[in-house]
Amino acid sequence: QVQLAESGGGLVQAGDSLRLSCTVSERPFSSYAVGWFRQAPGKGREFVGAISWSGGNTLSGESAKGRFTVSRDNAKNTAYLQMNNLKPEDTAIYYCAVPPIFSDYDLDRELTYDFWGKGTQVTVSS
Repeated sequence: QVQLAESGGGLVQAGDSLRLSCTVSERPFSSYAVGWFRQAPGKGREFVGAISWSGGNTLSGESAKGRFTVSRDNAKNTAYLQMNNLKPEDTAIYYCAVPPIFSDYDLDRELTYDFWGKGTQVTVSS
């Protein structure tokens, strides 16, 4: 029943920034952690970052450290992935996902999540 919708992807040049949005239908949204993953052509799904349901803890994948930031606005039922200094290797489809309510563990693992968005394409040219 939970539905997610990503937006904000597009074609950018190396060094540019993008902010992806993930709108979640389930309420209370504040009770759900949110994770971000990406999948590049020919590769498996990679963890990018996550934020706990409390908002007090965040996780970042190794490739995203120092460049990407996960945040949330509970009043808007929306989570964000701010991506700075984009590189060609960041080209991928980006997905947001939510685990069961009040779950804050193993947020870097795909199997933690029950609900996924359809993804948004990010393409970075050199």
